[in-house]
Amino acid sequence: MDRFKQIETFVAVAAKGGLSAAAAMEGVAPAIIGRRIDALEARLGVKLLVRTTRRVTLTFEGSSFLEDCQRILNEMHNAEATVSAGGVKASGHLRVTAPAGFGRRHVAPMLPGFIAAHPDVTVTLDLSDRLVDLINEGFDCAVRLGELPDSSLVSLRLGENRRVCVGAPSYLARCGQPESLEDLARHNCLAFGASANQQRGWTFSQNGKVVITRVSGTLECTDGAVLHEWCLEGQGLAWRSWWEVGDDIRQGRLVTVLDQFAAPPIGIHAVFPQRKHLPLRVRLFIDHLKHHYGNPGYWNDVAAPAPLGQASQSIASPYPVP
Repeated sequence: MDRFKQIETFVAVAAKGGLSAAAAMEGVAPAIIGRRIDALEARLGVKLLVRTTRRVTLTFEGSSFLEDCQRILNEMHNAEATVSAGGVKASGHLRVTAPAGFGRRHVAPMLPGFIAAHPDVTVTLDLSDRLVDLINEGFDCAVRLGELPDSSLVSLRLGENRRVCVGAPSYLARCGQPESLEDLARHNCLAFGASANQQRGWTFSQNGKVVITRVSGTLECTDGAVLHEWCLEGQGLAWRSWWEVGDDIRQGRLVTVLDQFAAPPIGIHAVFPQRKHLPLRVRLFIDHLKHHYGNPGYWNDVAAPAPLGQASQSIASPYPVP
């Protein structure tokens, strides 16, 4: 008997909670499903399911085996999709959400090129700094920065974002450059208000450890864009993401300080609901973002993202697709 078919049947029975339901889904007699499970258990030499007249439950070995089987099936489906999706045309409506600041600078500019490559797709982009509920609010995908909370959602790392401590040349000429983390205590630090960041600290790396340094200053705000503007005006130092201030640094409007204490970068992720059949338009959009964000050259020249074109047809394997 085909081993792969046995595994598919085992996963179906576990998902449906019974032999009859799995048989109905496949359109075969329950006895056929039962024989496949018997053959699988006999080959492995362990009991995977406890079967009664009303339902089936997984044994300890069955629960462990189920996780491996689901992974194997997903990898097989992904492999098939990789070679077959090239001839399929993406279509339908795509709903995407992203943080407001990052979305304005690094998601919205990507959409015209994506639509040009896939003209049968339409897109709604929601820019919000709140944590959007993808499933209940009907979103296909979210772009999120930093550590992700544990959830039933699936995430894929698209690239990396690093934070830098910056100041305007006018401020540094007036107040000097900090040489150590302790020097921040004598500088005017432009920080988020307590309601937005209760720690009110900036993250650095010192002696191989990540440390949070408390800062203070004459100006605080709960809007990062305002902190950015104050910093450009020479009001003080700011701790900002490279995606926000990279162009200012290249143009000399801002100067990085304390680079030797830079903390490890955080991830830029695509987050989407766990689905067996992830729509092609979602997979291609995630590929579109990863193509740019995963390229270090993008962060050195982000003024005009080029359309992905044919490259967007490359389907990455980590997605849970059929």
